[in-house]
Amino acid sequence: MRIILLGPPGAGKGTQAQFIMDAFNIPQISTGDMLRTAIKEGTELGMRVKDVMSSGGLVSDDIIIALVKERIQQADCQQGFLFDGFPRTVPQAQAMLDAGVHVDNVLEICVEDEAIVQRLGGRRVHEGSGRVYHIQYNPPKVAGKDDETGDDLIQREDDLEATIRKRLGIYHDQTEVLVDFYKNMGEAEALKAHAPAYHRVNGIGDVDEIRTKVLSMLK
Repeated sequence: MRIILLGPPGAGKGTQAQFIMDAFNIPQISTGDMLRTAIKEGTELGMRVKDVMSSGGLVSDDIIIALVKERIQQADCQQGFLFDGFPRTVPQAQAMLDAGVHVDNVLEICVEDEAIVQRLGGRRVHEGSGRVYHIQYNPPKVAGKDDETGDDLIQREDDLEATIRKRLGIYHDQTEVLVDFYKNMGEAEALKAHAPAYHRVNGIGDVDEIRTKVLSMLK
């Protein structure tokens, strides 16, 4: 059960990823986690990553793919794995194919931009405790105040409308094209043997209902 999870920021990928991991007993593989682990463990790749990052550079796709290949050989990936935030671009997806890293399923969680802006833009946080509210779905008893302390709630920079729309723009420009990349693989004779099954689910609605649909598709 080798899965790539696609969808815009705020679509609920993290929530559904946890359900998938539990259902199929597979790990979630995050490129960020892999980079940090490689640096911490001081592996050969880790030292290369550290040198690049300490000089302010971007880690190349070649290094990322090498880390992915190394990671999926580990024992916890025997039943499969779930890619989180990778690949982000078509060149990364192509590099995965060229390196012989194949997946069985691509799952896209779809949510319209305006719904995401409303979902993320309505979040308010109590800085001291991390308690999270939503002005529409989970409002505090007193507007703008934490229920327990009465402290002012804040809106994190990541939840500002301008920030959300910028992140959505990057997703549409760079990552959304992966949907067509994977859907079209089955039509290319040279790639047909490795074409994953493609699934699409609406990310708006009851979380448990979405989970049921997701697991049904993957099973």
